Amino acid sequence: QVHLVESGGGLVQAGGSLRLSCTASGHTLSLYTMGWFRQAPGKEREFVAAITWSGSNTVYADSVKGRFTISRDNAKNTVYLQMNSLKPEDTAVYYCAATDGGLPKDARVYGYWGQGTQVTVSS
Repeated sequence: QVHLVESGGGLVQAGGSLRLSCTASGHTLSLYTMGWFRQAPGKEREFVAAITWSGSNTVYADSVKGRFTISRDNAKNTVYLQMNSLKPEDTAVYYCAATDGGLPKDARVYGYWGQGTQVTVSS
């Protein structure tokens, strides 16, 4: 069983930056592809970014490409999401998730989820 805990969310002005962290316990993260998703009020959960177990491959949603960077430190069992040039439309609860492999964008493929961390971007 993989237990994921996100942190680093908060309130930031448009144009600002935040770094989210996702730390695992109960199992090593190095075996999994890790993804970040977000869900705004009244909207479906959407894919943000994913990274393979080695960190050598990543994929991003078009809406965040060039502004967000996903990375991982397997020695610390942690995955990060660096978010720059934040926009009000980035406001959402951000979730990290783990899956067996590939770089899937479909949330249904991910078997393990954290509880989420709120990111609010003011205009």
